[in-house]
Amino acid sequence: MKKLFALLAIGGLLIGCGESKKEEKKEGFEMNRAKKETKTETASEGVPVDMDNDGVGPFKDVTFPDAIDAELAAAGEAKFSAICTACHMAEQRMIGPALKGVYDRRSPAWVMNMIANPDGMLKEDPIAKALLKEYNNAIMLNQNLSEDETRAVSEYLRTL
Repeated sequence: MKKLFALLAIGGLLIGCGESKKEEKKEGFEMNRAKKETKTETASEGVPVDMDNDGVGPFKDVTFPDAIDAELAAAGEAKFSAICTACHMAEQRMIGPALKGVYDRRSPAWVMNMIANPDGMLKEDPIAKALLKEYNNAIMLNQNLSEDETRAVSEYLRTL
């Protein structure tokens, strides 16, 4: 009797598992907890690389020394953390572009002019205008940084 009951139970499981279940469409709110792949990138897709454009502002023909100035970069990191992280991350697009590898896409002078003079850049520079359009017209605010602060942030960006 026990063997018969066990066989019937196993048979019922096999039949139950073999059936295709109909999925019912439920009305109302549905929450999907599946992890979505986040898009990380280091370059803007729609804006060309331009290393010859120095932008609009006080910085022209800027060249960096080969060695990174650790003290200056640390000061730049502190300033970046205080004012830039609301819109920028190193490796992920946010309100503004990801900044890792920015010097592979833009000249040092262009980057420094964008940091120090975003108003003028967004009005006159074609790359800045294209970035503005790509980032849904999210305007980079002028943080009124001094030349030394701008240089410190620029040095920090070299470390990313």
